[in-house]
Amino acid sequence: MALKDKVALGTLLPHRAAEPISMDIVRTVAQRAEALGFKDIWVTENTVDHAYSFDPMVVLTYAAAVTTTIRLGVAVVVLPTHSPLHVALQTASLDYVSGGRAILGVGLGRDQEYHDFQVPVERRVRRFREAIELMKALWTQEVVDYSGEIYHVQDAKMALKPVQKPHPPLWLGGGHPNALKRAVRHGNGWMGGGAQSNESFGKCVALLKEELEKAGRDPVTFAISKRVVTMVDEDPQMARSQVNRWFTEVYRNPDLTNTAGVYGTPEQVREKLEQLHEMGATHLVLNSASDYVTQVEALAEVASR
Repeated sequence: MALKDKVALGTLLPHRAAEPISMDIVRTVAQRAEALGFKDIWVTENTVDHAYSFDPMVVLTYAAAVTTTIRLGVAVVVLPTHSPLHVALQTASLDYVSGGRAILGVGLGRDQEYHDFQVPVERRVRRFREAIELMKALWTQEVVDYSGEIYHVQDAKMALKPVQKPHPPLWLGGGHPNALKRAVRHGNGWMGGGAQSNESFGKCVALLKEELEKAGRDPVTFAISKRVVTMVDEDPQMARSQVNRWFTEVYRNPDLTNTAGVYGTPEQVREKLEQLHEMGATHLVLNSASDYVTQVEALAEVASR
């Protein structure tokens, strides 16, 4: 059975790199990913960053305009550093202009991001939970009255509603056990990050399945995903060097090459992705380390094996 028939496969839209990214490449990857049968295209949020990074909603709106069917996801928006009213409208707008193709991933992010945005780190979990509740209310109710410990709105109206009902899928990130519990409680799916080791991913999946069972939720309807930094090349050393370069320049942690990267010949890459599926992944986002246009074609070939 082909890999794509076992696990849903998305790909990363070029949006963050050590060097500027051509919009011709962004458009080509979006359109080829759609034509080649990838389920979705994804971006991350990195507002204040040493690497070149697009705003996620802006570049996904561009991708929506040059495609017709492929789904459009961001993982993750660091939700407590934003106004939930703003994120709710951005997501509803993306869903509307794309004809119902948006997926919103949210997470807590890193402490430095709170300092950059001058948002208190304290009570960020409470801020996060209330933001999710408020966004869901804005997406589904005509008039919203919400009174939390952090957020308070009265007679709030957001006339623009998402196309997807009751709202676009909400995926959560984070590897802490409490983050996994929040994903099950509030979300439609969970995604492991590109820096997460494959071993850690397997442990998270086991905890997620326990929480899904406790909550009485059908695991078939809950996406379990991981973003995977990949490189396909007939020369395995060349593939490894590109993944190592990506982790060195973008994540500034070359040690992740061995613990989180997936690289090698088409056969080797397929085998490693198959292992992640066997660990419990129902969805994978393939993050090409370089040569984006060539790699989307190569990864589609791997998916067909």
